[in-house]
Amino acid sequence: MTVDTAPVRAPAQPPAPGGTGRRPRVRPARLGLHAFLLTVSLAFLAPLALAVYASLRPYEETSEHGYFSLPENLSLDYYRQAFSDSGMTKYFVNTLIIAVPGVLLALFLASFVAFAVARLDMRGGMVLLMLFTAGNLLPQQVIVTPLYVLFNRIPLPYWMSDSMTMYDSYWAVIAVQVGFQIGFCVFVLANFMRTLPHEILEAAVVDGAGVWTQYWRITLPLCRPALAALGTLQFTWMYNDFLWALVFISDGDKLPVTSALNNLRGQFFTDYNLLAAGSVIVALPTLLVFLLLQRHFIAGLTLGSSKG
Repeated sequence: MTVDTAPVRAPAQPPAPGGTGRRPRVRPARLGLHAFLLTVSLAFLAPLALAVYASLRPYEETSEHGYFSLPENLSLDYYRQAFSDSGMTKYFVNTLIIAVPGVLLALFLASFVAFAVARLDMRGGMVLLMLFTAGNLLPQQVIVTPLYVLFNRIPLPYWMSDSMTMYDSYWAVIAVQVGFQIGFCVFVLANFMRTLPHEILEAAVVDGAGVWTQYWRITLPLCRPALAALGTLQFTWMYNDFLWALVFISDGDKLPVTSALNNLRGQFFTDYNLLAAGSVIVALPTLLVFLLLQRHFIAGLTLGSSKG
């Protein structure tokens, strides 16, 4: 009696459905797309990289050899000088006083309108959404003079404004920021709320939930990715704004951080390397906010790209 001792081989795995077992061929169109995206990314990053590079070099070196020359000396002296000479701590606080309430108010009020338009059966909901969206089409420069006159005539108590009017106060800038940004927030949130299953609210109504419960405890938690994405964009836009604060605030101690860069410009000479260091410092908070909310921001951008 003989025993077959030949090794047992595993059966060959069939190729994947629709494939031949070979590596997929790279398409020229896909290579062209990646090359285009890489070029655009480098074009956007080039000014930032040049600003960082210039901020690490002495101005005498760049003025003699040019900004695109190899460095002889790199240091962080300009960053310390920019932070101390411009008084950025005070201006950072002023910016947070404007941007943080502005973002919260814009998202809160926009979520109210979006919930009414998208989740409640109300007449004229689409017209209301179109009106809020059309508000973003109005050029800001058109209403600068009317708002300037209006804010000078709106009285405020002294504990809200030391000028006793809405002009030369944080409230004026916050009101304008919220007014201009709320339309975009309503448009985004309303379209996102329409994608939520209606069965959720129907089940809540059966359980006795009122309108506030449907809005606060059911709809808003489901809108967290969209709110995070909008919050990141709104904070960036309000933080980087320079026009409204320059028009409606006359006291230099109340100006936001974007105006602190003017303190780094001399009357007869401007050290552009020092100005580049100040610009990098001013841009850091927006980068930090994006990094903290990156996961929610990307999730908010990709909402609706797939189903199931």
